[in-house]
Amino acid sequence: MYKLVIERYAEKELAKIPPPFYTKIVKAVNALAENPRPHGYKKLSGRLGYRIRIGNYRVIYKIEDQILTVFIIEI
Repeated sequence: MYKLVIERYAEKELAKIPPPFYTKIVKAVNALAENPRPHGYKKLSGRLGYRIRIGNYRVIYKIEDQILTVFIIEI
């Protein structure tokens, strides 16, 4: 199981999201601890990291397999 680290900027963005989407995003982010490469994830081409989509929102994250950590960079 991977450890989740949510960057401060991502926490602030998450706090601004309305309730119906907020719970879906929190569930998806927590699921990244179990499987950091879920169905539908994409590797970013312009920068390092991956993304998953939840409705109209995107979660940008970085995976460190050596230390089993997922860094949530942006929402």
